[in-house]
Amino acid sequence: MTSAAVKRANVRVRGRFGVLLGAAAVLAVPLSGVVGAGSAQAATASCTAGAGPYQKQAERFLGRPVDGRQSAADCRAIRDFQLDHGISPAVGYAGPVTWGVMDLVAKQRAAGSNPNADRKCPVDKGRIACVDLTRQLSWIQDGSRLAFGPVPIRSGRDGYETRTGLKRIYWRSVDHWSTIYKVRMPYSQFFDGGQAFHSIDGSVWSAPGSHGCVNMRRGDAKTYWSMLKNGDDVYVYGRKSGT
Repeated sequence: MTSAAVKRANVRVRGRFGVLLGAAAVLAVPLSGVVGAGSAQAATASCTAGAGPYQKQAERFLGRPVDGRQSAADCRAIRDFQLDHGISPAVGYAGPVTWGVMDLVAKQRAAGSNPNADRKCPVDKGRIACVDLTRQLSWIQDGSRLAFGPVPIRSGRDGYETRTGLKRIYWRSVDHWSTIYKVRMPYSQFFDGGQAFHSIDGSVWSAPGSHGCVNMRRGDAKTYWSMLKNGDDVYVYGRKSGT
């Protein structure tokens, strides 16, 4: 074989090896990294998704002209909401998942500064942390006075429901590590077996839910940590959609 032929053969081998390495690198990227990259790209790419089955509802929620037709501005507004609330894929399509989160957020906003208007959470217990699974809301009250919140939460998914009833905080661990699920659980306050208030790094609106804990945004979980103590009551009621 001539020297020129040898060089051409080496180039072909290197090219094929490079393709294999590239494919292996893609497969080795964690799913979370892929999702994150996709979200970052979605934020800068042109928005071309068509109208979804919940187009009018999404337009109304976002304060857009309600005509059921997808405009570029509609698409961007829907996509921004998806990015802000951890909905994937964030492409601006008004599908059932996006509308479900919008509907939930609307109910959370409607709670305003009186989340216990129906008085379902006890007002005769002194300081108590209330958890409404239906609206995915939590707050702290002193008797009937609102002390903090309401704030959005993420409760247990189907098969891992957050258990309802009157509970009591019995153990706190500020830098807790779950030996079961191998994840960080900052500001953990356990109130029922392995179920606890704690912060998460992702979105509290993302599906499908926790393994039973009440997930919170970091700032909210930190405030709960400062306001609650062992022995304080927790009341969980309602039912999360889909469970």
